[in-house]
This record gives sequence, structure tokens and C-alpha cells, in this order.
Amino acid sequence: MSGKNILFYFGALSSGGLFGAGMMVSGMVNPANVIGFLDVYGNWNPSLAFVMGGALIVFIPGYLLLIKPRSAPIAETHFSISKHNDIDKRLLFGSAIFGIGWGLAGICPGPAITALGSGSPHILLFTVSMALGMLTVERASSRSIQQTSTTHQSA
Repeated sequence: MSGKNILFYFGALSSGGLFGAGMMVSGMVNPANVIGFLDVYGNWNPSLAFVMGGALIVFIPGYLLLIKPRSAPIAETHFSISKHNDIDKRLLFGSAIFGIGWGLAGICPGPAITALGSGSPHILLFTVSMALGMLTVERASSRSIQQTSTTHQSA
């Protein structure tokens, strides 16, 4: 298990299963519910707001009582907190692309992965396309970084 203890994997498995079950029970893996939520000027479906609100009602006390007081995580040596907090062009552009994709498909990546179990060819196509998009950006980013470092080294 390459350096991680069993508690880490149990936590990932149980929280992922709980998330997936919640998405299925709430109906948030159904793109029609998400598109209905985004259609504020038409036949608006507020169910997504209730799902988010219910999640926050459970999360906030748990976070304040169990997570925030800790100086270190239970299954790791330290918290992994990003040091990148700049709002830059890449973040804004990526957010816009994500929002367009969410609006067009009516499904977010997490619920899409959850919905893979439904066997829907549309969900499978969405998930494969999403993975290919992520891979394309990752490769383009790594090439850009390599070219930038080569340019700076030769200057």
C-alpha cells in the first residue's frame, strides 16, 4: 500500500461510497435535475440547492468539531493544503470551461463518475471525454512548462 496506512484507504473508500450513495439517492446523477436547477428563468428545479444545503448542515459541524481543531490529519503526517491561492487567467479560463461543460451536459464530474454504474452510454461518453480533456490539458501544461524552462535556461 506504498506508505499509506489502511486508515487512509478505508477513509477514501468509505467517503467515496457515501458520496456516491448520496448522489444516487438525491437524484443528482440525473442531468435533468442539474439542468433544471440551472434553468432559473424556466421550469426551475430547486432540488440541487436542498442537496447542497443538506450537505453543508452535516459538513459544517463535523468540520468545526472534528477536523479544524486537529493539528495533523488522522491518516497522514500533515494536511495537504495548496499554496496556490492566486486568481489568475488559468483559473478563470478553466472555471469558465467547467461551467460551460456543466451547463451543456447537466452533470458534474463527481456525479458523472457515480453514474457510470448506471451503464448509460451518455455518461460513459461524458466521462471518457472529460478524462481526455484533462489529459490534453495536463500534457499541454507540462510541455509549456518544459518550453518555458528551456527558454529561460538558454537566455
